[in-house]
Amino acid sequence: MNAVNLPLTGLKVVEFEGIGPGPVAGRILASFGADVTVVARPIAGAVQRMGGDAVNPLRANKKIVVLDLKKPEAVAAALDLVATADALIEGNRPGVMERLGLGPDACKVRNPKLVYGRMTGWGQTGPLAPVAGHDLNYVALSGLLSLVARPGQPPIVPPTVVGDSAGALGLAFGIVSGVFAARTTGRGCVVDAAILDMVAMLGTLVHWLHGNNQIGGTQPSAFHDSPQYDTYECADGKFVTIGALEPQFYSLLLDKLEMMDVDPAEQLSIEKWPALKARFNAKFKTRTRDAWSELLEGTDVCFAPVLSIEEAAAHPHNVSRNLFPRNASGMVETQAAPRFSTL
Repeated sequence: MNAVNLPLTGLKVVEFEGIGPGPVAGRILASFGADVTVVARPIAGAVQRMGGDAVNPLRANKKIVVLDLKKPEAVAAALDLVATADALIEGNRPGVMERLGLGPDACKVRNPKLVYGRMTGWGQTGPLAPVAGHDLNYVALSGLLSLVARPGQPPIVPPTVVGDSAGALGLAFGIVSGVFAARTTGRGCVVDAAILDMVAMLGTLVHWLHGNNQIGGTQPSAFHDSPQYDTYECADGKFVTIGALEPQFYSLLLDKLEMMDVDPAEQLSIEKWPALKARFNAKFKTRTRDAWSELLEGTDVCFAPVLSIEEAAAHPHNVSRNLFPRNASGMVETQAAPRFSTL
């Protein structure tokens, strides 16, 4: 990105380094030009240590200040940073920052316009607020994890993506919204960005489908039971995905699969789904994943191969968008999104 593409240039953020979504939110803001200063602990936390000697991508484009917040002079130094900031990010359990002397009330004295961003799993209030949790737990309590599993199989989601990253986006959005309001009103605010809340909100479309008995209800679901929306194993043991929900896409899929005897007008005939899905399973096992990609990728059948991280980084579409740049150590990273350009 160049200066034209950095809409948050001039935004000053103090991030009290934690795990997962808090640093991700800080990275999102920094990627768009915010001046993010990280208050880091003298000893790396457990998640930081899991990364070993690799460069920590969550610290990219940030300034690092090491402070031992158990010492009064370090707390005073942190408050000095807060005094000139637009926003703050913290991801501790409720009450921790208050005990350190860095809670919203203490910070408000130094900076009445501060937007105080709080990243937690369960939220600042409620029976679960003080207890530990992780991404998978929050997705489970939202009710959405129950809709992932196929009958008889345990539900699973990509680690840290659905919960933690949704929370990070929510916090980043909340901070920008709060700063926008503070520049108008002169008053700061506290942003309660609970991962559980964000996942539940992002499930709006799912709740609509559930309310219409289209998923998780009493009848077969197009998202789990139909042949036109599924993951299929190929001849080489690798997988492809099909999402031909719309009639025109489904009709094209049948044509590409040379299944001319199947009437596309019967796409929603749920009594035919089991036998047709068995045919799809057998069909996709006749070619390798890459052979199916050669036939279907770039068409409107709603197709994508299931790729490893390394394969995704090398895919021509992703390369063309520089979606997965590599850092100095050669590790695959992610690009900032969304993207901005001038009118």
